[in-house]
Amino acid sequence: METTSRAVAQASAAEDGQPVHSARRTVDGYLSAPFPWYGLDEAFTGRRWLMQVGTAADGVVEHGSIGHGDEPSVRSEYTAQSGQETKERFAVAVTVAANPVRRSADGTGLLEATSVSSAAWLAGVGLLSFTWPGQMDHSLRDDWLEQQTETAWVLADDLDGPDWSTLSLPVDGVPTPFHYREAEFGWVLAGSTRAGVHVGAYGRGMSAYGLGFAVVEDITAYAS
Repeated sequence: METTSRAVAQASAAEDGQPVHSARRTVDGYLSAPFPWYGLDEAFTGRRWLMQVGTAADGVVEHGSIGHGDEPSVRSEYTAQSGQETKERFAVAVTVAANPVRRSADGTGLLEATSVSSAAWLAGVGLLSFTWPGQMDHSLRDDWLEQQTETAWVLADDLDGPDWSTLSLPVDGVPTPFHYREAEFGWVLAGSTRAGVHVGAYGRGMSAYGLGFAVVEDITAYAS
């Protein structure tokens, strides 16, 4: 799954408050995925854009993200505490292939299984990558990210715990249960689909309660 180092690199690239254009991948990675991609359904009429894909140890695409709305920049703790409202409204859908434990392509080892917790963790780290404690010295940024990433994993590994509630949202038109939690800088949710993938999502400025998800019919349309 996605590593701490990747989350740290993405967040560092965004420290100037600008959208993380460098984190994008070309549409080729999305096209090579052996599973369908999910995004917000047709009720969302705003801008959609590709972010990044992640691969397993054998190079097979295992997950990826699609953005909706405004491209997010880092929101600092100072901004949140000063009462200033962010103008950003975005939601990012994370699709994760539902894979069991399996052997690598070269037969030398085992690849980690994926689950709803995987989607919840990737969504939590995604939101984290656009969060910046404004009072913190930049030299401590990487340590803070690693600590918060570990916290995101602990939360994702306990989806039945008190930090999560249940939210029903449509997936391909079918009401589907999701695990949902609100964070200081936004929200995170995760669930499974009938199409053999898990879906995670995170965002801010856009309510999670009114969202719906659907298979992306033409991923190339998001590559602009």
